[in-house]
Amino acid sequence: MIKETTILNFIKKIFPRSSKATHNKIEKSDTENSLRIYSRSEHNISRSQIGENALKVLYRLKKTGYEAFLVGGCVRDLLLGCEPKDFDVVTDASPEEVRKVFRNCRLIGRRFRLAHVHFGREIIEVATFRGSDDSDPDDQRVHEDGRLLRDNVFGSIEDDVWRRDFTVNALYYNIRDFSVLDYTSGMEDHSAGILKLIGDPVVRYKEDPVRMLRAVRFSVKLGFKLEAACEQALIESCSTLKGIPAARLYDEVLKLFLSGKALQTFEMLRHYGLFVILFPQTEHCLAELENNFPRLFVAKALENSDKRISQGKSVTPYFFLSAFLWESVQILAKQNMAQEMEKSIAYQNAARSVISTQVKNITIPKRVTQSMREVWLLQLRFNQRVGARPFKLLSLPRFRAAYDFLLLRAETGEVDTELAEWWTKFQDVDEAEQKKMTRPLRKNQKSKKPALKKEKNENSIDSNND
Repeated sequence: MIKETTILNFIKKIFPRSSKATHNKIEKSDTENSLRIYSRSEHNISRSQIGENALKVLYRLKKTGYEAFLVGGCVRDLLLGCEPKDFDVVTDASPEEVRKVFRNCRLIGRRFRLAHVHFGREIIEVATFRGSDDSDPDDQRVHEDGRLLRDNVFGSIEDDVWRRDFTVNALYYNIRDFSVLDYTSGMEDHSAGILKLIGDPVVRYKEDPVRMLRAVRFSVKLGFKLEAACEQALIESCSTLKGIPAARLYDEVLKLFLSGKALQTFEMLRHYGLFVILFPQTEHCLAELENNFPRLFVAKALENSDKRISQGKSVTPYFFLSAFLWESVQILAKQNMAQEMEKSIAYQNAARSVISTQVKNITIPKRVTQSMREVWLLQLRFNQRVGARPFKLLSLPRFRAAYDFLLLRAETGEVDTELAEWWTKFQDVDEAEQKKMTRPLRKNQKSKKPALKKEKNENSIDSNND
């Protein structure tokens, strides 16, 4: 019986390769002709800037006889004089060969096999040069819309270049002679501050629509301008992002909004029509009330997040996600109460409905959605300032996040500032003063605040929580 592989090889000899394969050959030839090598004296990357563990991996691979390069964002950031978040290594060794070199190595990935070399908590990712030859259908799968579903083709460094997304991310630092290899004029684009896709932008976005989110993120992070063709293709291709699985988009959203430039990213995503695909409910509220509360509230939340990151403080994903969806929760809760549903139940049902709708676009982990619900529902309890209730609220795990959320609401005019000031003072004073603040007023005792003022405050809070 003839083996399937024998038949497949026979067919390959009879039929010529597709035009795509021919096109790849042309690209490889062009790449080889356009290669420019920048010697150590022509760039500013020093080994002292490279992490110790990354150097260990590079030198070990070199000593074993393999090619080893730093590539991607780490090279780009080193050229900018910035400290890279992590170091990615690329090599001509297969994942199995890398595992033999490093005992502390684990292989991961289905779409493309990667080697993770562990040094305690730090992981150095090692990838084999990716190929662009589609001659092996068992290792490459393409969706009918052009997206790559599976890609386990290995190749040479010339092949690998054309699998990178942007020219500034396709620079290779060679540990053998400390030079930088540039096949795509990435150094020139880097110096000019231009973000340019490698190849046809429309095709590259279609292969992986997430590249559109990366284009926005890199443009904001680096302060680079999108190249004209890259920008035009993004506008034309934004709808293809809908085809990306919701589970994959959560990590991308975190990268976008925990970068320290969340507000600028938010504005750019809206400009290119990408935000509505990620958060359709939020965009609907922003469009309905462009110059009113929702836009101001979201912008203020992102501005505060950026400020915290610049100060070296942590920012939790559930906080900015809560801000994005808060107005949607309030609108639905009001509709529920219009049907004579009790207030707390109305908000619980609204929170559940809004989250279940949102996760169809972005799969948010349950631990995050639970925290979001707590932040929202605790807003209803801030108006309870008599007796033991304020003390109970103060002891809850999500109190601090809910309190910060309340401050945002006060800053943007959603609730009266007196409410936020009361809770700020309540946390700062001693226990004796706290008891005085929470003591109920006697029937014949006059309030320190005018009755009209108090009624106004209560109505303001209730009207925005209803």
